[in-house]
Amino acid sequence: MKPALIVLAIAAAGPVLAQQADGLAQASGALLRGLDKISGISTDIPVRVNERVDFGQISVTLKQCRYPANDPASNAYAYLQINEKDGKTDFEGWMIADSPALSALDHPRYDVWVIRCNNS
Repeated sequence: MKPALIVLAIAAAGPVLAQQADGLAQASGALLRGLDKISGISTDIPVRVNERVDFGQISVTLKQCRYPANDPASNAYAYLQINEKDGKTDFEGWMIADSPALSALDHPRYDVWVIRCNNS
């Protein structure tokens, strides 16, 4: 095999190898849960990768959702962007399903956390 083809094959396999190395798989969506702290009503929020959904006066965009490839039900890692309706960013970063307080939305009215990744 020519050196250029070898380099191309390794570069193309890079994301797959990285995904296998950390043991995480990518999902096409996630199930989030939102809480309106004033009304006390919680709502399940299904969202797909790169989709924006509105929840009350905020919007939530799922950028990525990853889960342990060998045990999909054990945990979920979601990269979220949460904005006010006026465009102000309230949160951007990773949320972890089994440690929601580790990286949480700090909003006076709403709370959002990750339940699980899904591929449906």
